[in-house]
Amino acid sequence: MSLLVMSLTGYAWAAMQGLVSGLTMADVIDDGAKPADGARDILLVGMDSRTDAQGNPLPEKMLAKLDAGVADGELNTDTLIFVRIPNDGSKATAISLPRDSYVDVPGYGRHKINSAYARAKVDARQRLEAEGVTDESDLEVRSNQAGAKKLIETVEGVTGASIDNYASINLLGFHDITKSIGGVEVCLNQAVDDPYSGAKFDAGRQTISGHQALAFVRQRHGLLRGDLDRVVRQQVFMAGLARKVVSAGTLADPAKLNSLIDSVQKSVVVNKGWDLLGFAQQLQGLSAGNIEFTTIPVVDPEYDTPSDGLAVQVDPAQVQSYIRDLAGGQQPEESSKPAPAPSEITVDVLNGTGITGLAGNVSETLTTAGFGQGEVGNTDPRTTTVVQAAEGERATGEKVAEALGDVSVETNASVAPGQVQVLLGPDYEAPAESGGGAAPGGASDGVRAQAPQQQPAPRQQPEPSGDEPISADGVTCVN
Repeated sequence: MSLLVMSLTGYAWAAMQGLVSGLTMADVIDDGAKPADGARDILLVGMDSRTDAQGNPLPEKMLAKLDAGVADGELNTDTLIFVRIPNDGSKATAISLPRDSYVDVPGYGRHKINSAYARAKVDARQRLEAEGVTDESDLEVRSNQAGAKKLIETVEGVTGASIDNYASINLLGFHDITKSIGGVEVCLNQAVDDPYSGAKFDAGRQTISGHQALAFVRQRHGLLRGDLDRVVRQQVFMAGLARKVVSAGTLADPAKLNSLIDSVQKSVVVNKGWDLLGFAQQLQGLSAGNIEFTTIPVVDPEYDTPSDGLAVQVDPAQVQSYIRDLAGGQQPEESSKPAPAPSEITVDVLNGTGITGLAGNVSETLTTAGFGQGEVGNTDPRTTTVVQAAEGERATGEKVAEALGDVSVETNASVAPGQVQVLLGPDYEAPAESGGGAAPGGASDGVRAQAPQQQPAPRQQPEPSGDEPISADGVTCVN
């Protein structure tokens, strides 16, 4: 028995080396020192792509088998999962970012997060063609790398984390990998029949693979909460996939292992420089019970955007706080020069609530305390109040926060030195000694209140996408 175990282990390790040597690598993460935050941050991406990892188009017969439908000309990232793993490899937390999250895409303004990749890819392809590049496969690979870089930059802006590693998988890969491991067990609360995705399942527990698995994670029509329920579907499927691979039977079976490796090599792209063998060793002690899946907090799941239709509204400050608390990240120590006198600090106050006059009254409170008055106006709706200071000037922000009461402080590269920005959410409460500075009555947001009025209650938050994180240790029934 010992000899058999040693032989299988040796075979699996040799096969793993073969997998790494045959993977498609992309130059998408800049070399350089990463923050010493005690964890590895990985971005996993599911691509709605009609090509393989090498940029070759998939056959029409395979597309029909996948129920992929007709390509709409856009290459969207339909699944985005941020994974944080402590350096000791003891736990993995996977945090989904809904594909319609309305965020800042650097260089393009505010758009749905799943468009970041496509926007940069299209621009890169046009630039390469103008430079004389004609090889179709080369155009695909190089423009895809530009898209991945922009997506990574966008996710870093939302999460506040520095992405250490990147991996993407396309439609074909998802289909083949699930078949190679013998399928994944899932559970539905009710039967579904969706012609758009091809999802047709009975209620209860069942094992699915191939095109059925693809339909399971792609369905959003007919679900109670649309895309948010689809995110939960993806999480329970990934949990089942992790459970299947971590458990005995997959890596110890040469036939399954060879099939898995072949599927991965055809369809998975990872960043150059990722020491996958060392990473695998790091995760040797990881069990299914120490893998959890959850979703970033959402402000409004049906936010009406100016130009992108309905989207999922999120608050980056709230997302970053959530990720730090949930995934056990550590805030890097930040050096800060001493704060100057209040008269040397100009404070902008922007109202992210529906409370008329709030920004003007808070600005008046600060000017009474000796701070310089800056812009008074509106900002995008938000759920929390935050004080933003320039990088290296956290102490300046803390001085303003002290005058406002219990308000969180962060630094932001977009804030000018010597200036502070206060973004007001409905959670703001004026300190008792300020004389009720939060009450309406002063000029703010371009509007002067005519008479005292009752403050509207903060907008009720929608239900989270899951009451508790989904663990890989068991099967969770979902919509």
